[in-house]
Amino acid sequence: MTAVAHSWDLTATEARALQIEMAGRVLRRDETAEVEWIAGTDVHFPSKEVGRAAAVLVRYPDFELVASEVVEERVSFPYVPGLLSFREAPAVMKVLQRLPQQPDLLLMDGQGIAHPRRFGVASHLGVLTGLATVGCAKSRLCGEAGAPAQEAGEWAPLTDGDEVIGAVLRSRARVKPLFVSIGHKVDLPAAIGWVLRCCRGYRVPEPLRLAHQLAGKEMRK
Repeated sequence: MTAVAHSWDLTATEARALQIEMAGRVLRRDETAEVEWIAGTDVHFPSKEVGRAAAVLVRYPDFELVASEVVEERVSFPYVPGLLSFREAPAVMKVLQRLPQQPDLLLMDGQGIAHPRRFGVASHLGVLTGLATVGCAKSRLCGEAGAPAQEAGEWAPLTDGDEVIGAVLRSRARVKPLFVSIGHKVDLPAAIGWVLRCCRGYRVPEPLRLAHQLAGKEMRK
């Protein structure tokens, strides 16, 4: 699955430099015309040193749950805002490799290019795996935006200076919006469309909701 590889044994300064270098590899064109398999991932941290990554695989468009996997491993990279992928990505890559089918699209709980260096966790995983990815976060990391209208499907552009880096999307009427951005191999309209198609009565897209439940359930055990 890995399209690009690099060392994870980095300092925060080296990690930021790597993000700047790799951001140019993000493809902002849509390559999701034919999607049958969609994966969602989420990572919980039972402690500062342990990460638990969950992945689910669903078949589109009926959203049949085909597979679910969990990987737990020790993490050495500290929590640093803007460097989330260096804590989460190694475990996420391992759990994705356990799925019986490579997904055509990966939804990630985190930012794509809506990131100070345009290389959040969704973009990072997309470049590393070669998968089409969408960043779908519950909070804003950077940028400015007005509030979208209250109806489901309404959105407002998330901007940083003159650049549109994402969308503030109302996935369900009169609930808090999501922050959607290009991860890799999608454009912004496609990213918004996939998030909306995957929201089945909930604020969060179904693959992410299931992955979140799985990671939390396993952690509670």
